[in-house]
Amino acid sequence: MAVNVTPLHDRVLVRRLEEKETVKGGIIIPDTAKEKPQEGEIIAVGAGRIEKGERIPLDVKAGDRVLFGKYSGNEIRVDDQEYLILKEDEILAKIGGAAKAAKR
Repeated sequence: MAVNVTPLHDRVLVRRLEEKETVKGGIIIPDTAKEKPQEGEIIAVGAGRIEKGERIPLDVKAGDRVLFGKYSGNEIRVDDQEYLILKEDEILAKIGGAAKAAKR
């Protein structure tokens, strides 16, 4: 589903990736006790910041998986779906193909 939100400048639109419902011991964690995940997928990116009259493109693109801080960004709701709008400098790391394979 396409989202009609386009971030400006050096901001990105991120959808949080949900964590598993159970832990290794089989215990189910209720929604009220769970922390919000700090991993997400980038849905849309801005054009980049402007420095000295030149536009600097972002290091991330739509589809990248990223890690961000616990209290980073602003939460918004579009079509009953929650998203975060983050500045590029609030992104801590990009999860590459090797890191995804190691998680499996």
